[in-house]
Amino acid sequence: MTAIKNMFPKGDRAEELAPFLSLMIVVAMLFAVVFCKMELRRVGYSVLKLTREERQMRDLERQQSIMLAKITRPDRLQSVAEARLTLKRAETGQIIQMTERGVALRE
Repeated sequence: MTAIKNMFPKGDRAEELAPFLSLMIVVAMLFAVVFCKMELRRVGYSVLKLTREERQMRDLERQQSIMLAKITRPDRLQSVAEARLTLKRAETGQIIQMTERGVALRE
């Protein structure tokens, strides 16, 4: 109480304001505590939302990698090449690997 009295000039007005000022400080602190709790809850909801979104993205990535693995299977690629592109399997002697010196490997 003496610290508050030293802040204000001496007189009746300072003694009247001291309890009001103390009450205002307590109320302000309570509002600060409530605000901090509200912010903590808001951040918690944001983290929960981002966690769900991350899980959905991981599931989507997993599904896409499975789909890619199915699409790029060698037997499926061969059937698509034969059916749509009219390609045939390479026959013996059809592939010749060349180097600077000449033929490296004949298949």
